[in-house]
Amino acid sequence: MRIAIASGKGGTGKTIVATNLAWTAAALGHSVAYVDCDVEEPNGHLFLQPTITQQTSIDQLLPTVQPGRCTGCGLCSQICRYGAIASVGQQPLVFPDLCHACGGCVWVCPNQALVESPYSIGQLRVGSAGPILFLEGRLHVGQPMSPPAIRAVKKAAPPVEWTILDCPPGVSCPVVESVRGTDFVLLVTEPTPFGLYDLKLAVEMARTLGLKFGVVVNRSDIGDREVWNFCTRQAIPILAEIPHDRAVAEAYSRGQLAAAVVPEFGRRIRLLWETLGLQVRRLKQETSRSTVGQGASSASAARPLSWQQGDRGG
Repeated sequence: MRIAIASGKGGTGKTIVATNLAWTAAALGHSVAYVDCDVEEPNGHLFLQPTITQQTSIDQLLPTVQPGRCTGCGLCSQICRYGAIASVGQQPLVFPDLCHACGGCVWVCPNQALVESPYSIGQLRVGSAGPILFLEGRLHVGQPMSPPAIRAVKKAAPPVEWTILDCPPGVSCPVVESVRGTDFVLLVTEPTPFGLYDLKLAVEMARTLGLKFGVVVNRSDIGDREVWNFCTRQAIPILAEIPHDRAVAEAYSRGQLAAAVVPEFGRRIRLLWETLGLQVRRLKQETSRSTVGQGASSASAARPLSWQQGDRGG
């Protein structure tokens, strides 16, 4: 089961929820992988404090020019929609920061003047935090595009019972790449005007991608009730409400897992975990029944006409 923890904005408590959910699930005996997809600013390690056992380069394939083969036809620059390669005489110029590694320029070149070579954009770090498998990506400073690094981190995640993906904040390409292919998205918000505005954007993103999702309201005892009103109108399940607690903030400042040192917070995270499990299982059962029903309808529609007439007593 792959659960993405996301938020429309930063600072809502997304990483606190993600790391403490992973810790709680592991404490209950489940096999768990925590995957930090916030490759531009990963911070799950501050709380899980993993032992890193493997570090590998995250590479992107970029075109490189083979000397003496270019005839200056310009097809490479014509096919590139991102302006990442320019044909200047018989020496194409490649701009790595603009390249999306689609391989189109290599494919279209009639003289094999371009080949794809690995170019490091970040680092994949793998280890463990007690029973929790830990993975994170770190984008190199100055690299403009994080989705390739996020894909590499997700691909490296091993098959376990529960994979918790800690997503970047917002609703842009990095978040879309992070939540893509997950079984459920947990949207962490706060009851403020900014929190509500960004929650609406996150809900629109999840619905556009066809993903199942629910909401956690963090610092639920501040602000107004507009988040609850919105979720009621939109029939969005609120899976947990976590009130503000100074003890949680103090644990956070010390880099501690609040679920391990603040009993009331730990109880709420465990309830969230149980509710989340029930919600995901229910949705999967509904999807399974729907798939079976669609299969039966398709089989009926595919019957020969004479057989259908016979069924009607013809």
